Amino acid sequence: MNKKVIIIGSAWPLRAGGLATFNERLAKQFIEEGFDTFIYTFSLQYPSFLFPGSTQLSNEPAPAHLKIKACINSINPLNWMKVGNELKNLKPDFIVVRFWMPFFGPCLGTILRIVNRNKFTQIICIADNVIPHEKRIGDKVLTKYFFSSIHRFVTMSEKVNKDLKTFTQKPSINLVHPIYDNFGDIVSKEEARKYLDLPVNEKIILFFGFIRKYKGLDLLLEAMNDIRIKEANIKLLIAGEFYDNKEEYETIISKYNLAKSLYLRTQFIDNSEVKYYVGAADFVIQPYKHATQSGVTPLAYHFEKPMLVTNVGGLADLVPHLKVGIVTEPNSNAIASGIIQLYELGETHFLKQLCEEKKKLSWDKLTAAIIENK
Repeated sequence: MNKKVIIIGSAWPLRAGGLATFNERLAKQFIEEGFDTFIYTFSLQYPSFLFPGSTQLSNEPAPAHLKIKACINSINPLNWMKVGNELKNLKPDFIVVRFWMPFFGPCLGTILRIVNRNKFTQIICIADNVIPHEKRIGDKVLTKYFFSSIHRFVTMSEKVNKDLKTFTQKPSINLVHPIYDNFGDIVSKEEARKYLDLPVNEKIILFFGFIRKYKGLDLLLEAMNDIRIKEANIKLLIAGEFYDNKEEYETIISKYNLAKSLYLRTQFIDNSEVKYYVGAADFVIQPYKHATQSGVTPLAYHFEKPMLVTNVGGLADLVPHLKVGIVTEPNSNAIASGIIQLYELGETHFLKQLCEEKKKLSWDKLTAAIIENK
């Protein structure tokens, strides 16, 4: 009989960006390795006051060949007990649970406490963050409650692993974030720009993903006002939904008269269109103010796009400076200098090393770490 793996976290029909994409790709890997694999996702993930986007539901079809059950209500304790007992009785060999913010501590921690009563299932947490980007009262208590139900941890940046050690001494391993190779094949820049109705011959850089304070779009907009950027006639494509107060960014755009230097596609980007947005760019820019790791980096690797990242969290660990991109300090002048340097070196300068580094970001390393002790 095949061993059973259950992944707990965001997945279709939720429109959860990188979290859902990661969980679905991990499930695909387990299936390819012969595991009987299910995803248990949320019937209600966020109450409306915690969700800054337009909708929590995807408008794309269900991913093929994946078994997904939307049954977890993040705010209903009776539901937690029901799901916990169901999973306890199923006795999967492994449960892989994602943790990215303390709000989910009571829900997931309670479910997993019940599962632990079967004294069989190994529970492994993939911790995206330990200390949240937006801090709230009670974060530490909720995090500790959740962590007490976990057997082992996987992190994807040294910073998160270090943060983890301030909460628990349970076993943990740090791995690189696997590559996002489930958004389709690489498309040519010409095809991508034609699809998005962008000029073929312009210099275009990309900011991709949900727009949140810590991601530093304001720094990038300020960099776009740099005289060197303007003289080089570099344009910025912003692709992603506002999860922050968009008026703050509109103020910067107006202050520096940047409208003609920007292409704004500030809506949620469906999975089927990701390849066009990344494909259309000369370079991918991650101007984060602070970070743990970023799913945009393995996305850029898949589409073989050189990138600029700031020297915060674990971003620089995945982007060897001057080999696959540029690492700068998180301020607008340094970011502007880095963008100019990317264009001076050119895309082809980075391509060989990008392809070499890309080979290291395999999903089987992650599955091996998860199943290593059973």
